[in-house]
Amino acid sequence: MITTSPTAGNSLLRQWQGPLTEELLRAPGNFGLGQVPSSKQPDATTTMVCGYCSTGCGLNIHLKNGEAVNLTPTVDYSVNAGMACPKGWEALSVLDCPDRGTMPLLRDDQGRRVPVKWDIAVRAFCDSFKKIQERHGKHSVAFLSTGQIPTEEMAYLGSLAKFGMGMLHGDGNTRQCMATSVVAYKQAFGFDAPPYTYQDFEESDVIVLVGSNLCIAHPIMWQRVCRNPHEPEIIVLDPRTTETAAAATQHLALKPKSDLALLYGLAHILIAEGWINDKFISQHTEGYVDFRRHVESFTPEYVEQVSGISKERLHYAARTIHRGKRVSFWWTMGVNQSYQGVRTAQAIINLALITGNIGRPGTGANSITGQCNAMGSRLFSNTTNLLGGHDYQNAAHRQKVAGVLDIDESHIPTENSWAYDRIIEGILRDEIKGLWVICTNPVHSWINQNTCREILERLDYLVVQDMYHSTETALEADLYIPAAGWGEKEGTFINSERRIGVIKKVAKAPGQALSDFSIFRLVSHYWGCEEMFSRWQQPEDVFQTMKELSRDQPCDITGIEDYRMLDDRGGIQWPYPEGCQDEQSERRLFADGQFYHPDGRAKMLFEDPSEMPEPPNPRYPYLLLTGRGSASQWHTQTRTSKSSVLRGLYPLSPYVEINPQDARNEEIRPDSLVTITSQRGSIQAKAFVTPTIQAGQVFIPMHYETTNQLTHAHFDPYSRQPSYKNCAVRISPAHVPVIG
Repeated sequence: MITTSPTAGNSLLRQWQGPLTEELLRAPGNFGLGQVPSSKQPDATTTMVCGYCSTGCGLNIHLKNGEAVNLTPTVDYSVNAGMACPKGWEALSVLDCPDRGTMPLLRDDQGRRVPVKWDIAVRAFCDSFKKIQERHGKHSVAFLSTGQIPTEEMAYLGSLAKFGMGMLHGDGNTRQCMATSVVAYKQAFGFDAPPYTYQDFEESDVIVLVGSNLCIAHPIMWQRVCRNPHEPEIIVLDPRTTETAAAATQHLALKPKSDLALLYGLAHILIAEGWINDKFISQHTEGYVDFRRHVESFTPEYVEQVSGISKERLHYAARTIHRGKRVSFWWTMGVNQSYQGVRTAQAIINLALITGNIGRPGTGANSITGQCNAMGSRLFSNTTNLLGGHDYQNAAHRQKVAGVLDIDESHIPTENSWAYDRIIEGILRDEIKGLWVICTNPVHSWINQNTCREILERLDYLVVQDMYHSTETALEADLYIPAAGWGEKEGTFINSERRIGVIKKVAKAPGQALSDFSIFRLVSHYWGCEEMFSRWQQPEDVFQTMKELSRDQPCDITGIEDYRMLDDRGGIQWPYPEGCQDEQSERRLFADGQFYHPDGRAKMLFEDPSEMPEPPNPRYPYLLLTGRGSASQWHTQTRTSKSSVLRGLYPLSPYVEINPQDARNEEIRPDSLVTITSQRGSIQAKAFVTPTIQAGQVFIPMHYETTNQLTHAHFDPYSRQPSYKNCAVRISPAHVPVIG
């Protein structure tokens, strides 16, 4: 028998020293941080905004020897008040991973990606694009940008590409998420102007959410709803019983794409019952009489037939809106990503207008943006509008921009760029031969993915600029350029509520990766147009130019002095013109009832609903819906998949939600492997049998690489935004052969 003393036993179970023990030690964090791991005890902190979604949360970055070692949410930042979602908490961890780009990669004659020096890479880029332009014309090269780099980098890219390199066509991945809202606001209000502030979530007594799963897509905004002291009525219009719908006081589980008819039905009831604001309509709107006539045919009986929502429930929802003193209407991708998204968004806007619910606390027709800097892209990327929200086809606007930039006006195009889908079609038609893709992943995210991959293979030259060399699009590139990410460079983001916030360099980019700003400077040098941008030596120089470009525009920010002012003030919402004395943290638009059309009125726009382009049929009897999967997933998972914490919070393999009745009919068991097939392809996923999806419908999260092999390439006619939310599919157990 072997015996040990209690002391000896304890020494086996508990080591008082060593690496694992030291990881558990805590030390005072100082800076109001409480206790932190000893290894991450900071010697300084700084503040910046998060780089994931459009919420724009404030983060405290913990620094040690000038490098970020940890982060916590900023307690006194008005956006998030000390809260962060899982992505925000993990924002630093995704910077350090093995597939970060560290050197340019140039494809050789054998098709291999070979590391090369920056000089060789940028020369290859410029020489290839110039040869294409010489052979096929200036407009034969194009770029696809993003909503995820700082505004200053967007402005530099758009100016370099269009004014320096002579491109006409360039668009951003914001076309996939926000183009519908942009067009809806421009047509209705006269400018792309989300009117709200997040405080409205806490001041409404009725909150209407259309096609928005706020709990998952924007969890910090949902926390603002939960803090609302008025016990608000929450009305959710969504085919699925999402997490948000489950928490609502009224869930209108309408048939997919019947939202336009249902919204007209609500307007019909409000008008018929006299539950409208006649004074606001007469003083501040245009087109009401025609709109009233238009919605006369959208009776409760007709809407019930079209949407599946009973006339009693529809009337109750309308009465709830009428009784509200402060009603806010919100929408996201369920509206935007639709073949009739613009008119649907304007139907929401019309409800706010006829009830006078705009310009006051707790009101508004409020589009929630997707990406962290989609608003910056909308105003300053120089893609679908001229810098600062100007118009390429307006001579006075071109003259103003040329004057601010001190360039010859002839460098500015006089016509608009093609939209994203038409650039892709341009490749197919042999009109676009060279493409520069910056911080986006179309091979994964573009609708009807298989066709997109095949089309990109037709290019003479594809350049991809990204943090990671492993994205689906980067792997297709002739030249890959390694870029720094959030936290490794400086600039500003503009969030959903128009708040401009600062990001800072708190970490070093790996290897030879450079900020996008530095890459654009290199390209301008090798292209031979660097003199045009000589004043832009650092990002804040571009910001000062952006201020002048915004002068006298609805987005005027000439009153913001510099980055320091933005940091000290906790971000500033536009507009903030020179001489502005308003220091309120949260400000909304249209408090005076004046809109941005020349007559100061908001326009009511409308038209009849369109037929669904690809409805279910006997061969493909189910309607596929796509959307966000969890709060820990983000877009194509380029970043979130790099975090072990985030990967543990969502299923790693694709899954499909199916109603129990449909599962029984198709002999599908829970958690079994199934095949989902559309006219464009087949994929496999695990079956998640749940009553939260209606019979006849299935749902797959958009984040998985295979999802867009199924989706159907159709678009809103006004915004050219893809309609990701509906296509016809069939579903069967994976062991059943797929025929045709």
